[in-house]
Amino acid sequence: MKDLTATEVARHLSDVLDSVEHRGESFIVRRNGRPVARISPAAGASGAATKALLRSVPADPRWAEELAELRRGLVIEERRWND
Repeated sequence: MKDLTATEVARHLSDVLDSVEHRGESFIVRRNGRPVARISPAAGASGAATKALLRSVPADPRWAEELAELRRGLVIEERRWND
């Protein structure tokens, strides 16, 4: 992980973001010699991770019934577009 000063980041933000996006680099940003932030690639979610999460939670047997009940409680507003 590379160290950059806050001034360097401000002056070269586009280049820093290109390094993060295209090369997966990470940076520690320092102000007055102290680390104050980290710039690194954002974590992405994959379809496989989402499916694994959904499979890890047991199915709710009442879900369809509760959804139907909620839909029955909806009131559809009828409006004319010119009002």
